[in-house]
Amino acid sequence: MSAKRALFLWGGWEFHDPLNTSTRFASALEGRGYDVTLANDAAVLDADVSAFDLIVVCMTMAEITDQQEHNLLAAVAAGTGLGGWHGGLGDAFRTRTDFQYAVGGQWVKHPGDTIDYRVNIVAEHEITAGVHDFPVRSEQYYMHIDPGVVVLATTTFSGEHDAWIDAVVMPVAWTKSFGRGRVFYCSIGHNAADFDQPDVARLIEQGLVWATR
Repeated sequence: MSAKRALFLWGGWEFHDPLNTSTRFASALEGRGYDVTLANDAAVLDADVSAFDLIVVCMTMAEITDQQEHNLLAAVAAGTGLGGWHGGLGDAFRTRTDFQYAVGGQWVKHPGDTIDYRVNIVAEHEITAGVHDFPVRSEQYYMHIDPGVVVLATTTFSGEHDAWIDAVVMPVAWTKSFGRGRVFYCSIGHNAADFDQPDVARLIEQGLVWATR
């Protein structure tokens, strides 16, 4: 059987450490036998990318052309997996609503910026296997969410920073379908240090594997 092929598309806002975070999970997938391509230019999407079994997007606040968006979404709809974390996927192409339709959510705010909060695992799934409720210090993402996603993990806002969101339960990790493709997203991952939390690293690695065609 030939190796699974994964494309990691990294770039965008440098404060999200796109190279180091992408390299971390690219190496993890290589350890699982994947053939991994790392690309730092959305021009890779000018061509047909449907031969990849997984595309990981880590490009906060970046731009793509109409044709690049079309090629990416056509690949996912045909069965290529789509995965990512934090703003790299959840705030990648802010003006591209078709892309957001595929992802299942879009970042809008992180009240209090970097804070301590808790993540609760709410579904038994191969992605959450071996992952338990855990604390994290990062940006607690408030997102606009597709009601069609399958929620795997949540966080609850305290209202300390914005009183009107007190007790709001927000998805942190989810899956969804887009055509024949599987999509996985996790909102944690502001920088590489977030993945030193073993539960976070495990959740994302297992999510990327699950999303792979």
